[in-house]
Amino acid sequence: MSLFSRRSLVCRQAVALMTDYLDGALKSAQRRRLEAHLAECPHCEDYLEQLRRTIELTGRVDADQLEPAMV
Repeated sequence: MSLFSRRSLVCRQAVALMTDYLDGALKSAQRRRLEAHLAECPHCEDYLEQLRRTIELTGRVDADQLEPAMV
């Protein structure tokens, strides 16, 4: 089943989209659906903030900076 086969997202689907959301890689329809879910789900909103904070504290690593075993 596609993540977008139903009208609204459940938390598991929202979490699966969050990294792409933070990277700006979601299509506009996907972004809108995730943002609608976040507006109604404080748990997912908290999780997204935790991801943002983790990225802020640890920085970003590109795949070419990693050892092959880590990729």
